[in-house]
Amino acid sequence: MSSIFLSSLAVAIVSLQTIFTVDPADTSRTVSCYRIPALAVTPGGSLIAAIDERVPSCGDLKWNRDINIVIRRSTDGGITWSPAVRVADFPDGQSASDPSMITDPATGNVWLFYNFMDHDAAPGIYRFHVMSSEDNGLTWSEPTDITSQVAPDDWEEDFMFLTSGQGTVTRDGRMLHTMVNLDKGLHLIESTDHGASWHLLPAAITPADESKILELPDGRWMISSRVNGQGCRHIHISEDNGRTWTGFPEPQLPDPGCNGAIAFYPFFNTTDPAGCLLSVNAADPDDRADLTLRYSLDQGLTWSDGLLLHEGDCGYSDITVLPSGHIAVFFEHGGYSSNSVMILNPFTGQQVQ
Repeated sequence: MSSIFLSSLAVAIVSLQTIFTVDPADTSRTVSCYRIPALAVTPGGSLIAAIDERVPSCGDLKWNRDINIVIRRSTDGGITWSPAVRVADFPDGQSASDPSMITDPATGNVWLFYNFMDHDAAPGIYRFHVMSSEDNGLTWSEPTDITSQVAPDDWEEDFMFLTSGQGTVTRDGRMLHTMVNLDKGLHLIESTDHGASWHLLPAAITPADESKILELPDGRWMISSRVNGQGCRHIHISEDNGRTWTGFPEPQLPDPGCNGAIAFYPFFNTTDPAGCLLSVNAADPDDRADLTLRYSLDQGLTWSDGLLLHEGDCGYSDITVLPSGHIAVFFEHGGYSSNSVMILNPFTGQQVQ
C-alpha cells in the first residue's frame, strides 16, 4: 500500500493560530467564552471555522440565555483569517449552540447546523436549525427548523442535540449527521435530497454520546463515539447503511469522555483509493488533556501510537483535510479560554512506497 505517512506520522506545523479568545482587558466586549469548535472546507477551497460565542456565562445551551454562532473564514489554507461574523444571532433569551457543518460536493452548498432553545417561550425544549451557504460561507440563508422532521413527537422534552463538528456525505450522495438523545441513544439523521429534507434512521446506537460518522472505503459506515467513564472511545460499524450496528470499545483510542473527530485522508498524487483514517481527540483516559492525532491504514482495525499535537489541557476538537493535502485541526485549550487552528503538513520525510 502506498502511504505518504512515515510510520511515526511525522508532520510539520505550517501554522498555529488562536482565532477565538476573550481578552480580559477588553472591557468593550461582554463575551464570557468561545466554545465548541467546528471546521469545514468549502467547494471553493475556503476553510470555515464556526464556534459558540457565549454571553453572559460560559454555560451550555440549557443554562445560557445568550449564545450566538460566529464564523471566521480563511482563503489561504488557514494562514490568515477574516474577522468574526455572527451567522446565528438571536435576541437575549434565545440561544444557538454547538455548530456543525456538512459540505455537499454535488451542489456546492455548505450546511451549518446548530441546536436552538427559546428560554422564555419553551425553556428546556431543544430544537434543531440548519442554514446553508452557496458562496463558500460569505452569505447564509435564513435558518430552517428541522426538528419535526427528525425527532418524534414524544421526544419533545428529551435532552437531545446534534453533535458539534461535522457530518458527512457518502459516495452515493447521502448526507449523514449524528443526533444524541441521552435517554434513547445516538441516532443518525439523513438527507437523500441534498439537504431539502431530513429524516431519522430508527436504529439506536449505544453506548454513545457525541459522535462522528464517515463512510469507509469499502462502503461500511463507521461512528467514533464519546462514552463517558470508559477511558476510551467506542467504534460502531454498520454494513447495511445504518439499519443495524456492531459496536465495541477501542482501547487504541484513549479518551476521557470528550468530543473528538475523525476524517478520511486520501492519498494525494497516487492511484491508491484506500487512503487512511485520521482521529484527533484529547487522549488522556482520565482528563481532557494531550490533544493527539492518530491514523489507521486498515480502515480502523489498528491505529498508530499517535502524535502529540498539544500537551496539557484541551477540550473539543475537529479535523478536516484541505485541498493542498494539509490537515487542519481546530481545538479548545487553556481552560476553555482559547480556540486555535493548527495546520499540519504530512508531506515530510521520506515517502513510504
